[in-house]
Amino acid sequence: MTWYFDSHIHLSDPEYLPYMQFILNEMKILKIKACCVSMDHKNSLQTLQLAKKSELVLPFLGIHPECADDNLESVTTLIEENHEIISGVGEIGLDPTYTKTDEDSKRQLHIFESLLSCAEKFEKPVSIHSRKSLDDILQIMTSFSTKHALLHWFDGNKKQLQKAMDMGFFVSFGPVMIYANDKQTLLSKSDESKILVETDGPVRFSRCFEMKSGQTVFIPSVIFCASKILEKSFDETALMLEKNSNSYLGI
Repeated sequence: MTWYFDSHIHLSDPEYLPYMQFILNEMKILKIKACCVSMDHKNSLQTLQLAKKSELVLPFLGIHPECADDNLESVTTLIEENHEIISGVGEIGLDPTYTKTDEDSKRQLHIFESLLSCAEKFEKPVSIHSRKSLDDILQIMTSFSTKHALLHWFDGNKKQLQKAMDMGFFVSFGPVMIYANDKQTLLSKSDESKILVETDGPVRFSRCFEMKSGQTVFIPSVIFCASKILEKSFDETALMLEKNSNSYLGI
């Protein structure tokens, strides 16, 4: 049976804790693996603990741009100490939404580049946050040899998408794609070998999802939507995404 992958979810977020065992059971039944990204040092530790409970949880350690005041050294040390068991580095990136001064921006950039170097050192894939910073991210990435990079929740234009494809990066689409025409268009313009799907839970989704937090069980619906856009069967699309996910993870 084909495995489904949620390429980006904050599964170690406290919101999921009360019913974590139920989620893990669902993932086992539905054959879903989840790239569990982290926000900061404390959350990275929680991610590692969660990964010990289930081999379906693929741990990513990092510092989200919102948490740029976190201790960088403690996170890089955690990655170094656990590089043989973690699946990747993330969530990392840039986002001016969380900066007020030039010093904030410099700090965010320093953390991003430091964690990219760490991922490069241990040959780990990276999960990148690029909201309102995609051009800067693409420019920065030219200085790194990280090939297994995911621009999660891709929200650029067609020109930026083409540049990302030319650079060999992966792009992921989530539940919003089911009801957003612009995301459907971007998916249709993407290199099929570079497409991944995600939920970014516990982000909440409107329309058919009734403002529920993103769950790994949403993934089959996202795959079904993608299959219609790509004019493939569900099984063909699921198999393609499994292959892409394994390629991204380097397995």
